[in-house]
Amino acid sequence: MIFSKINVLFHCFLLLILVVGPSAADVSHDGRAITINGERKIIISGSIHYPRSTVEMWPDLIKKAKDGGLDAIETYVFWNAHEPLRRKYDFSGNLDLVRFIKTIQDAGLYAVLRIGPYVCAEWNYGGLPVWLHNLPGVELRTNNTIYMDEMQTFTTLIVNMMKKEKLFGSQGGPIVLAQIENEYGNVISSYGDAGKAYMNWCASMANSLNIGVPWIMCQEDDAPSSVINTCNGFYCDQFTPNNPNSPKMWTENWTGWFKSWGSRNPNRTPEDLAFSVARFFENGGTFQNYYMYHGGTNFGRTAGGPYITTSYDYDAPLNEYGTLNEPKYGHLKNLHDVLHSIEKIITYGDVNNTDLGYYNYATIYTLNGTSSCFLGNSNRTNDAMITLNGVVYDVPAWSVSILPDCKTEVYNSAKIGAQTSVMVKKPNEAEDEPSALEWKWKPEVMNETILLGKGPISTSKLVDQKAINDVSDYLWYMTSVNLDENDPIWSDYMILRVNGTGHIMHAYLNGEYLGSQYGTYGVFNYKFEKKVKLKTGKNQITFLSATMGLQNYGGGYDSVGTGLPGPIEIISRHGDETIIKDLTNDEWSYKIGIEGLNEELFDDSHTKSGSDQWQSGELPVDKMFTWYKTIFKAPRGDDPVVVDLLGLGKGLAWVNGNSLGRYWPSFITNEWCQSDPCDYRGPFWEYKCGTGCGEPTQRYYHVPRSFLKEGDNQLVLFEEFGGNPSLVNFKTISVASACGAAYEHHDMELSCHGRSIREIKFASFGDVGGSCGSSRRGTCTSQKDALPIVQKSCIGKESCTVPADEKTFGETECDASISKKLVVEALCDI
Repeated sequence: MIFSKINVLFHCFLLLILVVGPSAADVSHDGRAITINGERKIIISGSIHYPRSTVEMWPDLIKKAKDGGLDAIETYVFWNAHEPLRRKYDFSGNLDLVRFIKTIQDAGLYAVLRIGPYVCAEWNYGGLPVWLHNLPGVELRTNNTIYMDEMQTFTTLIVNMMKKEKLFGSQGGPIVLAQIENEYGNVISSYGDAGKAYMNWCASMANSLNIGVPWIMCQEDDAPSSVINTCNGFYCDQFTPNNPNSPKMWTENWTGWFKSWGSRNPNRTPEDLAFSVARFFENGGTFQNYYMYHGGTNFGRTAGGPYITTSYDYDAPLNEYGTLNEPKYGHLKNLHDVLHSIEKIITYGDVNNTDLGYYNYATIYTLNGTSSCFLGNSNRTNDAMITLNGVVYDVPAWSVSILPDCKTEVYNSAKIGAQTSVMVKKPNEAEDEPSALEWKWKPEVMNETILLGKGPISTSKLVDQKAINDVSDYLWYMTSVNLDENDPIWSDYMILRVNGTGHIMHAYLNGEYLGSQYGTYGVFNYKFEKKVKLKTGKNQITFLSATMGLQNYGGGYDSVGTGLPGPIEIISRHGDETIIKDLTNDEWSYKIGIEGLNEELFDDSHTKSGSDQWQSGELPVDKMFTWYKTIFKAPRGDDPVVVDLLGLGKGLAWVNGNSLGRYWPSFITNEWCQSDPCDYRGPFWEYKCGTGCGEPTQRYYHVPRSFLKEGDNQLVLFEEFGGNPSLVNFKTISVASACGAAYEHHDMELSCHGRSIREIKFASFGDVGGSCGSSRRGTCTSQKDALPIVQKSCIGKESCTVPADEKTFGETECDASISKKLVVEALCDI
């Protein structure tokens, strides 16, 4: 009877929780930190963009972020993805923003909602829908009523959506901060007084929505006091808010950099990234967000730029596929743990900064008689021996040491105590690729377009590609020229000249292919010139313009031309005389897209896919505008899957009707690359430590597991430039080997992430040299042989932990000035 009453009371309590829901929080701030229910908080956040992954990936990504020591997940809201057509909304699939925020909530993390709704983000058109550009009288991101009305409508829509689901912290939800506009201070000068008025309006409009949590504006030095201005960049330790009542916040700590076609692989070292974070918190920062924590993939046409790659890996702690980027992930996790352990002292303690000279400094936080210390050395070349309370500490160049009790160094940003994982791409074991793949093909049907030049849209002048419609990368420009032998321009030697911003253009004359032209990242205006022979009578001139993502950044970026702005001219020379016929204001006809896309050849589930028209037999290669498709088996297991498109030119790819994005493996990176080992010391910039020169800019393309199904799967390619699909194959990515490292008095942790450790190749405790894969014993080592000790602890296990101390390995003969460490190299089952 007693048990029954307790059971009834328990269920009543559960019912009360369900009815009342999570308790509302008082989210505010003072000049020191964000406060939640009156308590100052350290908040370490990481950006994960919901459209750059899949719904199925979200829980794992967010769990790994939490395990990595994050308190919050930050995301933009992508206006053009949610409202591609005016008042036609899409919040389905990986655009389900509410579900994403609730997944964050389920993990017990805070959320930072950067509504913008301009986002930049290397996203197509900076996240603004192109239909905005075409509204009569509109000017974007300035004091323009038409734009501001649309922006307010969308912002209010998102806020009301969050309110309805009780997702703001003031309602018991996870959202503790919201952002209006984005990096406007970088471009405000382009808009003059109208820009200042617009920025003030943004703050006023946002505050009128009464969300119950603070609003922020990043990169806006003169933001109104009603919002918090924040910093973005590689380093923000010297940033000071414009209001003494605003905390020092860093909304974007760039973990690497984005990649463009033709550019190097960006690599920001874990040491430098950790140094930037430690210095920020040492200098009074209390909120910091990694941009990106997981970068993900630019599926479909979402990549902006133009010329931003499909991969948005960003050298983030979680790589494009959602697996740990070690040692960056682990090195930062260790830092987060230390910072959280001294949260109260950092947010409430008195601060004493001492400049020790030679770029050395000490910062001491003291609260109720307890102190925590930061020892910094921002010298780019020389290590330092810093004395504190009579004890000498070794602080390497360009590093920060943290002593939670001002006695014991628990963390140093340059001393990596996390494992390094070496990833490998394995062939698909489900079938013997690429020889097992049987291809069918179909040429793109475009003869009528090229020869007849008839399109559903006509104008009496050339127009910007954005003015037609942004539903496809491809737009046909078509016109005709009638000539007779008495025409002044008539000549046996004529030149067709085209000024374009396409960003790619293919030219045809009377059905014959003339050639192609394209730009590069940052230089996408081009001039195409070709000697042509026109005939008497009608000459059909046709161009196919292809975009590679619309401009996403800059003052007035929306006015940057796209397509063929002209002039387009025919030039003839008669001796010293040059005659030019300008076609710019002639009658032009337009057709959006290409037939295969309109017929949805990429998805056999659609009845109009023309499946009966595919051909088989001898495979045509190096043919422009060709469709290919094949059937493959999904790779076994749950490791991430990529498709290797080496041998192809440029085009689009789909798996089971799901777009993988644009591919361009024929674009070779030819910039200067780092030849020597990368030195973490000194300021990072986007091209420091770059790799991959002489290689395809992007060869591998992510195939999320949720795109695959049991049995047969279909890969469809649209090859624009011409290539050879016979080399295409699928691979899985897993940890092949791992190198564990731990300094003395710490634990060495090693993991094969789901597989067993099959061999320990190297183990040594002492002064260990070399790098992962080529470690070597130093000048002093432990008395005991470290190898059998580690083998006994680790072989056959998925992970193991070994103390790095003399109790485990015996004494060493190392000098007291040497920082002893345990280094282990292991092979994993693959």
